[in-house]
Amino acid sequence: MDVAILIPALNEEACLPGVLAAIPESLSARVIVVDNGSTDATSEVALAAGAVVLREPSRGYGSACMRGISWLREQSSAPDALVILDADHADDPAGIPALVALLTNEAADLVLTTRTQGTAEPGSLSAIQYWGNRLQTAAINRRFGLSLTDMGPLRAIAWGPLLTLSMEDETWGWNVEMACKAARAGLRIVEVPVPYRCRPHGESKISGSVRGAVRAGGRILWALWRYAR
Repeated sequence: MDVAILIPALNEEACLPGVLAAIPESLSARVIVVDNGSTDATSEVALAAGAVVLREPSRGYGSACMRGISWLREQSSAPDALVILDADHADDPAGIPALVALLTNEAADLVLTTRTQGTAEPGSLSAIQYWGNRLQTAAINRRFGLSLTDMGPLRAIAWGPLLTLSMEDETWGWNVEMACKAARAGLRIVEVPVPYRCRPHGESKISGSVRGAVRAGGRILWALWRYAR
């Protein structure tokens, strides 16, 4: 299976080298880092590690993801699967082959990950993240009859089904939009427990500040209202 790994990144020069080094070579994946307006050397360290580097000046997690998807659509050969991975090295890239295998074996169209059912290190999920995820999953489960336990950022989706979702959210509502649209489209959704650790450098863009948490929370609530109706 031809795999592309998309990594949205904003000021992650310290964490990104470890993330890229930990991606299993057995995947032979195309790795795309989308620099979402960094003021540090994020692009330089990504290039040094051999990744394709794209720049998306319009800030927003969804904006960065859509930039990477748009670039892949322009290539002569589309991937079979897309993996979305955070740049903070909290998720372990070593688990990616297990997610891709579920797509390869046609057991799923979309593989989500759950940190709360995995082995999350103490302190790796803040109270804001924990309760925010409970709110998101409760709303989505009630609307679509699912049994999700988390909205973990690490996920894998088959390329064809991804394109049918017509993703559009430019913000932190991206993950909610994907889950809701996949459920509405009848895609096979599987949730896999994964380990999760405290990020080795810096602070979370969401839980690292009150302002960040409030902004992300507002975007997620808006996404729930829009996509889970």
